[in-house]
Amino acid sequence: MMKTMSKPKKTNRNSQKPKKILILEKALKFISVLILKKYNVKIIGITGSIGKTSAKEAIFTVLSGHFRVRKNEKNYNNEIGLPLTIIGCESGESSVFGWLRVFLHSMGVLLFPIEYPEILVLEMGADRPGDIKYLIDFIQCDMAVITDVSGSHLEYFKTMDRIAKEKWSLTQGLKEDALVAINIDNPIILKLKNQEKRKDLKFLTFGFLDSCDVRAAEVFYNYGNQENEKETIKGLGFKLNYKGTSIPIRLNNILARHNIYAALAGIAAGIKFDLNLVEIAETLENFSLPSGRMNLISGIKNTFIIDDTYNASPSSTEAALEVLKNIKASRKIAVLGDMFELGSDMESGHRRVARKFLKNEGDIFFAVGKRMQFSAEELRRHNFSEQRLFSFENPQEAGKKLKEIIKKGDLILVKGSQGMRMEKVVEEIMDQPQEAPKLLCRQNLRWKNTPWKKV
Repeated sequence: MMKTMSKPKKTNRNSQKPKKILILEKALKFISVLILKKYNVKIIGITGSIGKTSAKEAIFTVLSGHFRVRKNEKNYNNEIGLPLTIIGCESGESSVFGWLRVFLHSMGVLLFPIEYPEILVLEMGADRPGDIKYLIDFIQCDMAVITDVSGSHLEYFKTMDRIAKEKWSLTQGLKEDALVAINIDNPIILKLKNQEKRKDLKFLTFGFLDSCDVRAAEVFYNYGNQENEKETIKGLGFKLNYKGTSIPIRLNNILARHNIYAALAGIAAGIKFDLNLVEIAETLENFSLPSGRMNLISGIKNTFIIDDTYNASPSSTEAALEVLKNIKASRKIAVLGDMFELGSDMESGHRRVARKFLKNEGDIFFAVGKRMQFSAEELRRHNFSEQRLFSFENPQEAGKKLKEIIKKGDLILVKGSQGMRMEKVVEEIMDQPQEAPKLLCRQNLRWKNTPWKKV
């Protein structure tokens, strides 16, 4: 993605931007307004501290079987990326000719009749105060989805109240008869709803609470039989309750309970666009998360892989280990790479992960990278068997050893920070490596041509 897609650190959202970038933003905004006016497209805007991308994918899955739908890809969720999504074009990057191509394409969209999407599903990022306000100034939504309010981007917002205000600003400037779908399991969002004084806002609440309009209950793991032998994990399931109707929802390939919120957002969108619950349930069976985020992948030797290789922190790794614990399997193997950017918590964070693995009674532990050796030390300190503990400097070595030792029925969690390139481990043991470009993260040419290096 071009450098202009990331925003410099500042208080005023425009104060440090180069003039040419501001001109580019204004031009893209102007073109977007004309396109949206011409095609009268329905728009779903999604924001939140976490869960935006997963909700976007679920909404797209539910609606794309019934409508022409476009979603923003990559990190196209800001003042340049969203207009590019509306135009239907890739970024010009740092090339003058690339941007000329963008503007020529936009002229074609404006001047000639094309089969434009009926619905745009737009994830809206908010790194700094005013980001959402800028976007909704020219993108009026038919539906707003708020997934979560938590402490991300505190560096720029300073307080949780300011973060909450920014996310809630998506409810401003909606079209007539718009719907606001919100996760009221989040206490901050529930508080904002209860404090809202505008009577014209139409809410559809979702979550696990009994008071939710779209409610998930009775969560279970869905297993199937493999050749009449061991049960094999297929994904999560839950019971959906809506207006007195109860229907089972099966999420094949979804393993983490918190990802049910994304499915509920998808259900809310289906309700908004008049799909019946049976149709929604059928489409959600095909819902999968973005690559590298707790996806279930078939492994060699009749094994299963939990691919969570997109990134890692102590908290997210502990959550992934909890999923590993809760799924039935012959053996449970954790293949964990270094977690970066922990500062003074680097050693304690890695030791914490090891203690979680011990508490969950995991069977085999692969420590990949120099930082993860603190996890290995912690395991040894608690007398974890050396025969079940393996240490490696890089993901390639770990993948080759893993390929040797795994057996039928094993469940393998693979996770680490981006720079550890733990997707290389998954590629080594996945049952259909030819599917890697579709299933794994960091598969574009830039990443594929960048070898792993010690950090």
